[in-house]
Amino acid sequence: MEILTPEQYSEYERFVTSHPQGSFTQSVNWQKVKNNWGFEAVVSRDDTGAIVGGCSVLIQKIPGIGTSFLYAPRGPVCDLHDRAVLEDLKAGIDQLAKKYNAHLFKMDPDVLMSDTEFLGIAKGMGFRQSYGPDGFEGIQARFNYRLYLNGRSEEELFANLTQKTRYNCRVAMKKGVEIRIVGKEYLDEFMRIMRTTGERDGFNIRPQAYFERMLDALGEHVRLYMGFYQNQPVCGAITTNYAGKVCYVYGASDNVYRNVMPNYLIQWQMIQWAVETGCSVYDFQGVSGNMDENSHMYGLYRFKRGFNGSLDELAGEFDYIYQPIKAKLVDQALAWNGRLRSLKKRLGRK
Repeated sequence: MEILTPEQYSEYERFVTSHPQGSFTQSVNWQKVKNNWGFEAVVSRDDTGAIVGGCSVLIQKIPGIGTSFLYAPRGPVCDLHDRAVLEDLKAGIDQLAKKYNAHLFKMDPDVLMSDTEFLGIAKGMGFRQSYGPDGFEGIQARFNYRLYLNGRSEEELFANLTQKTRYNCRVAMKKGVEIRIVGKEYLDEFMRIMRTTGERDGFNIRPQAYFERMLDALGEHVRLYMGFYQNQPVCGAITTNYAGKVCYVYGASDNVYRNVMPNYLIQWQMIQWAVETGCSVYDFQGVSGNMDENSHMYGLYRFKRGFNGSLDELAGEFDYIYQPIKAKLVDQALAWNGRLRSLKKRLGRK
């Protein structure tokens, strides 16, 4: 086990970008996006000194209670069935917990609910698994819709789309919808459309500065796509390409010109980026686990399902509690804060 110094981060970054479990949120550059958190990186090495496991850890101090919250988004990065490596990484996290007086360490690895071997290892190491039925209860979505490329060509993938989705992509092409890769100069337009989307679909949006940091920090691993109709921006997406996976992280669509189907074409062109760069998967990211067609979230699943991928149920979050009493106090504080925000939101609507 080793806790890295910043001078060693380039070695760690090479490991994460090349590992099947790698994720852009485990990149050392993710700390530049989450700039109100602290950061540490823990690694496990083999007998030759090569890194065989790693875990990027974000650190958030809890005011008023005097503890810290440790979080490894989509970590750790290793063979999740290698208990020795997992225990070595956990020993490093234990050191961080002592250093920062942490009450809790949370991880949400990219592992399926059906992976009973990993679930058994995590439980045996003292982790508590938690998950909700809809999949949006945790920090990250638990149900992800993914298109596994399996070495298929663009032609094969396009032919594999559902008939309606192929038709809608062709409508956008025929109507002259243009998808462009753009720079930060289009963030104002992206935010305009994002606010429209948030108001329509009932979710809060991040500030523009967050997306600016994301584009700066991830560099060639991220793109801002914008869809144009008659030279007017009508949709947008921020998408990552990291460790063999393209992830559709943020998306926005305007209320106008939806009939020319720009949202279908932008997805198709981002899938093409995955094919061009030899990725193994295109990840549409989160959907609800509620498959009731009357659910307000079902339309998102129906849209993504048209690209004929797979619904993956992930295992959720795994918590290791260092200070049970203080962890309970933090949970209570967060619950009351959530109720207060909900009340303010309701009052603001009246």
